[in-house]
Amino acid sequence: MFELLDQYQVNELHVRDDAASGLKAFIAIHNTQRGPALGGCRFITYASEAQATQDVISLARGMSYKAALANVPQGGGKAVIMKPQGDYDRVKLFSEFGRFVDSLNGRYITAIDSGTSAAEMDIIKQVTPHVTSTSDAGNPSIFTAKGVLAGIKAAVKHRLQRDDLIDLRIAIQGVGNVGSALGKLLYEAGAKVIIADINQSNINKALKKFAAETVSPEEIHTLPCAVFAPCGLSNVINDTSIHQLGCMIVAGSANVQLIRPDLGQQLHNKGILYAPDYVINSGGLIYASLTHHGQSDQDVSTRIAQIHQTLSHIFIESERQQLATSEIADNMARDILHLVKVEAA
Repeated sequence: MFELLDQYQVNELHVRDDAASGLKAFIAIHNTQRGPALGGCRFITYASEAQATQDVISLARGMSYKAALANVPQGGGKAVIMKPQGDYDRVKLFSEFGRFVDSLNGRYITAIDSGTSAAEMDIIKQVTPHVTSTSDAGNPSIFTAKGVLAGIKAAVKHRLQRDDLIDLRIAIQGVGNVGSALGKLLYEAGAKVIIADINQSNINKALKKFAAETVSPEEIHTLPCAVFAPCGLSNVINDTSIHQLGCMIVAGSANVQLIRPDLGQQLHNKGILYAPDYVINSGGLIYASLTHHGQSDQDVSTRIAQIHQTLSHIFIESERQQLATSEIADNMARDILHLVKVEAA
């Protein structure tokens, strides 16, 4: 475990096991030099404690890097709750998680993530002020989607020399809250949208919002298209899928898209332009952070629009230095946070 913490330069890992509520949770705090760590609470099924630990540690670093490049006054943190296998009392479980968050005395602020919604944040708010994305704060998903749209436009401009998305084939993997919102924005921008999801109800909801072609989850990343947009869970780009990609650009909202850092260079060598995940998907963090600090929707929109400029700079530097876009982004974030590069063991 300490080797993993060192590799990701995570400062703190907190664990809470509460038999009465069924809570088994981890909170990782990567860095707080720019402000309290802000990051979502993921509530999904994990095969093991080791898998949950890996997830929370890697996601926490991504949040630090995301906050640094988005220039918001936050550090990076993340929480994961291992979803109970049997019945559980939702109010009891999330109340206990709220007390867990509160015990960290404001060093970590929680928010929605995969498997959680404003309803869970409202429960947490009853026991701690260190929470955002509550019902009265609004859902950050649409702001994440708007940031991804800005990033896709930057990637299309750089790779295809186009200022519009008209008739471009864009394949979205996962149409939950963010993927569905992104699909609607892309459809309204004139793109030909293709979607896949392991949950048929998500597909049905998406099709009520916008017209799209549907394919199987196993096929979506292989389709010939301009943009492949991963908007589901982590580790989409792995040793198998990287050789099956049919796209020119990878640009989506999923966190930790590369199962290993060296796959970023492999994408670069294959001529596939990759929009680093924590840069393109930072719209939700920008919204959560700025609204938490009382700033206006206009301030949020202005900051989200800057994702286009940040990615354009990364793409240019990637070409100039002949390094993966992911490596360029990591170097930029490390410079801001004054961190040295740590090689994986």
